[in-house]
Amino acid sequence: MRAPFPGGPLDGALLKSFKDHVALTIWSNEERPVLKCINHGAQNQEWDLQLCHLDTVGLQRIIQRSGLNTLIDCSYRKANKEVISAFVERWQPKTNTFHLPFGEMSISLEDVTILLKIPVTGKVVAVENFARYTEESRSDAIKLVLKLLGVSIEEAEEEVNISKGLTVRKCWLKSRWCPKAGSRNTTYRDMECTTRAYLLYLLSCTLFADKSGSRVSIALLKLLEDLDDVGKHAWGAAALTYLYRHLGSATILQVSQIAGYLTLLEGWVYDHFKLGLATPNAKYMDYVQPRVCRWIQKHETVMNIDNVGSIRRTLDRLRPTEVTWDPYVNYRENGVDHAMAFYSGTLKYMDVVEPYHPERILRRFGHVQSIPDPPYRPLEAHRGPFVNKYSVKYGFQQDNWERWRNHLLAPEVRGDKAEFEFLATPDYLPWFLKVSHPVITNPRYEDEEMVATTIADNELLEVLNVLYVLCRSTCNFLKSRYVLH
Repeated sequence: MRAPFPGGPLDGALLKSFKDHVALTIWSNEERPVLKCINHGAQNQEWDLQLCHLDTVGLQRIIQRSGLNTLIDCSYRKANKEVISAFVERWQPKTNTFHLPFGEMSISLEDVTILLKIPVTGKVVAVENFARYTEESRSDAIKLVLKLLGVSIEEAEEEVNISKGLTVRKCWLKSRWCPKAGSRNTTYRDMECTTRAYLLYLLSCTLFADKSGSRVSIALLKLLEDLDDVGKHAWGAAALTYLYRHLGSATILQVSQIAGYLTLLEGWVYDHFKLGLATPNAKYMDYVQPRVCRWIQKHETVMNIDNVGSIRRTLDRLRPTEVTWDPYVNYRENGVDHAMAFYSGTLKYMDVVEPYHPERILRRFGHVQSIPDPPYRPLEAHRGPFVNKYSVKYGFQQDNWERWRNHLLAPEVRGDKAEFEFLATPDYLPWFLKVSHPVITNPRYEDEEMVATTIADNELLEVLNVLYVLCRSTCNFLKSRYVLH
């Protein structure tokens, strides 16, 4: 099956694997059940640092130096499955953006910095020789557990064997290093081992929550070897890479669950969309706490597909003027450097590499959106109908990442600053409507009001864009005339 597709895209040059996207099935009025969301916010609260058998203050100091301390209290206890399911329907893995009736939006590196208050620049979060299970990698994993967690060789072997892979169980970490009581006469090495165990547990409950729900990769333990070095890693960029990949695989019709740090996704939605899906937290301290703490979720009593449909229809009718395109202007005025948000390249977490396309979301940064260049081409890709065959590989240039300031979007690519934050060039919307699937609900199964509203909004946006160009031309003409005289 190839383009044109019902509801778009009419031109298949951009979304070449759209035939396997869940949105195409929804257009035919066939629903997928609400996604099961792997969220460990409640588990994250089960390990109380006050109960550890050592100097709690010393432990907290080490964790604070890691740059990951903000993750301790910022996770939502439960994921809003309807919100996540509705936004997954709009995610396009080819562009790593959400496609809405008026263009593309996505989670940027600046969003991660402000929403989570963790580093997005630094060393790549990756470890060699842990991608596949082999006898050599198994032996290396046992040695790491032995060395960095301070257990006996027998205990290390037993745990790796029980996990049946290059992982350890989270319940083992918690029961082994977070007893209810114990002596505080411990060595500094004990504190280091406990800190590594806690950070490993914390990362598995937050940034890198996987679908197993119970295990954590030993590869992450390798990155915790030097505790003074932990904070030098780009944990935020790695979390975004991991979330991008899970969003991509969740667009496949047969997929029933999604992992990754869903608090990041939800916090981004609440900051950018006025959908009444969360209420402001009166106790939130701006600039002190991670921005995700600004919101208190609203949960429906019953989770069902009708709630997803309601959010879907709201997004289908959404006007660009109803979006908070750039909610972090005040942060930049208070010293937050957002240069990294314009990095153009690929991001990496372990063996996962995903493209990052700031040129597709220029309105997010206060610029006029123009037609972007084609997205990065993968070295190989299979986005078929079954998740076990979902495989996408991109190239990663380590030097580009380490010298990221030399690989930012050029000023001419960023274009003009927008006088109104929703503006795009006159040719953008016609192009986007041709290459995208901007509306998820088929008008055949919807009321006439929705169809009329969508058409009217798109026409209004085109008129505003034309007026914008005319106004700029007039201003430039008057300016040049004034200078000449």
